[in-house]
Amino acid sequence: VWRASLTEVLGTALLVFALDTIVISSIQTDTIIAILLLATFPISGGHINPLVTFSAALIGHMTITRAAIYILAQCVGGVFGALAPKAVVSTKIEHAFSLGGRTLIVVEQQPNGPVELGLDTGVALWLEIFCSFVFLFASMWMAFDERQAKALARVSVCIILGVVLGLLIFVSTTVTAQKGYGGAGRNPARCLGPAFVRGGHLWDRHWVFWAGPATACVAFALYIKLIPSQHLHTH
Repeated sequence: VWRASLTEVLGTALLVFALDTIVISSIQTDTIIAILLLATFPISGGHINPLVTFSAALIGHMTITRAAIYILAQCVGGVFGALAPKAVVSTKIEHAFSLGGRTLIVVEQQPNGPVELGLDTGVALWLEIFCSFVFLFASMWMAFDERQAKALARVSVCIILGVVLGLLIFVSTTVTAQKGYGGAGRNPARCLGPAFVRGGHLWDRHWVFWAGPATACVAFALYIKLIPSQHLHTH
């Protein structure tokens, strides 16, 4: 478990570093995620996301203890991943892009004074739940369903999951079209890293990026109870 946890630390750190230091697009995102999944899957299962780990524990794919260690490792990796770009990017870029962190609102100085721009908390929470559930629906069936895993093969599964995440980023930012809203997080560790390192407005309503995925995990676990157990394999 410790070897696997170290892999989760490294994988999550690389994920956060990569996503924080590029101009994020759906193509770049799916490529990075697919590569990291292929690299970490043989050792830890390629979770690199508390959303996946918590859901795997709820449906019985892994023990609660192992899941807790994984999630801690992912959070540590998220912080390390955010420290790396902070050390290499200029202060101006760090401020402009909030170190790649997820935001619900930003404060913009206007002639009449500071104005908050962003998305309503309730809407953001529902969007977080929806995007997280869609990702779980895709990832759990392809990664943990024995028939799907054999039919698609590991490389195809990793590529498809990368594409799904890329599309969810595109949908969450394009559909809302709200300045100040950084899109659905779908990965609490990825959101925690920049918030911990940069602080400030990144902590504002940060709970949404944890409550949304957690709710989606519970909803997916309830949904999975309706599916015959032979469709999933456990360790």
